[in-house]
Amino acid sequence: MSDRKTRLAVILITSLFFLWGFALNLNPILIPHLKKACQLSDFQSALIDSASYIAYFLIALPAGLFMKRYGYKSGITLGLVLFAIGTFMFYPAAEMRHFGFFLFALFVIASGLTMLETAANPYITVLGDPDSATQRLNFAQSFNGLAAFLAPLMGGTFILSGKTLTAQEQAAMSPTQLDAYLDAEASSVQLPFVIIGLVVLFVAVMIWRTTLPEIKDEEESGEAAGGSIWGEKNLILGTAAQFFYVGAQVCISSFFIRFSDKVAGIEEKTAAYFLAVALLAFMIGRFVGTYLMRFVAPPRLLAIYSIINVVLLIIAVTTQGMFAVYALVGVEFFMSIMFPTIFALSIRGLGEKTKIGSSLVIMAIVGGAFFPVIMGQVSDMSSIQTSYVVPAVCFLVVLYFAVRNNSVKQVKLGTAH
Repeated sequence: MSDRKTRLAVILITSLFFLWGFALNLNPILIPHLKKACQLSDFQSALIDSASYIAYFLIALPAGLFMKRYGYKSGITLGLVLFAIGTFMFYPAAEMRHFGFFLFALFVIASGLTMLETAANPYITVLGDPDSATQRLNFAQSFNGLAAFLAPLMGGTFILSGKTLTAQEQAAMSPTQLDAYLDAEASSVQLPFVIIGLVVLFVAVMIWRTTLPEIKDEEESGEAAGGSIWGEKNLILGTAAQFFYVGAQVCISSFFIRFSDKVAGIEEKTAAYFLAVALLAFMIGRFVGTYLMRFVAPPRLLAIYSIINVVLLIIAVTTQGMFAVYALVGVEFFMSIMFPTIFALSIRGLGEKTKIGSSLVIMAIVGGAFFPVIMGQVSDMSSIQTSYVVPAVCFLVVLYFAVRNNSVKQVKLGTAH
């Protein structure tokens, strides 16, 4: 490939990191929004995350098989097309104000995102000088963090109305007035998601028309060889830790807006801006954590961050006002290193089992589909504030994994989420 084509390919693949980060981080906006528009309980609204993250569990292996047969470029293109189809489905879902239709659209979007995540990391490493592969990967991942910051800002501006009716206000409205209000709330997602779909289709066309290198599978080398993958105890423990961590990460963000309203009286648009600040703290935390790992072993830092997050969540559950909200912002900062650190510790020393081991850890992202539903149920039974005990328990599992790995002194962090 010429330098010009290589640069174009790098730009296009890097855009994928931004696109899937943007899509996933719109969920914390959709949860309070569709809760209003479709008149849902907290448990029902949590199914928004479930519809997204269950795709990682169900689609990851089929996506890998598809790309093994047809190539990564075809897989990326199909992923983008599915992504676009899902966004366009938001238009009729809003017209009908049918929550099940919204969930199916989110599953289609997430199926596309799963294919993108499966391909983008290896692709970005082969585009250009091998000596700068890690630099390119870290650069691309920074756009994922940028998307996490921008999604709630833009979603809060263009989707949330800032008007939430109390039960008394709804009871005072006629059925016609209530339907008009709910229809207006639902319709606010139509234009933003159509625009997202058009952008995604444009990128799909550009990817398809661009010459990209195919990646040849190579056998891994290393210590581990032979035996069942289920005999790798640290991998299994790491997969469990990742399952609980992703569940905690999704719980923290998904109910942030509802938490801010109930605990500090912050209306939804302002709460969306606070969420953006929290996700900016998450992005900054990655740079700070990476720097600290020069001086502190990754598992030890993971243990310290886990303890801090448990303490911050106890503060969030037991205090009122802005102090509780600031505690959640702090949790976002200290979550930042967890996904890549757990990933790297889980697959260390697997040798030829590295690929299948990596697949297991990635499939653990399904934790994001499981724990928000539990949190929603706890919220319906008690309060949204009390429900934040759920991610606190998740961080205790991460802490146990970190303590078990504390003898590991050096780990290369090669991926992020």
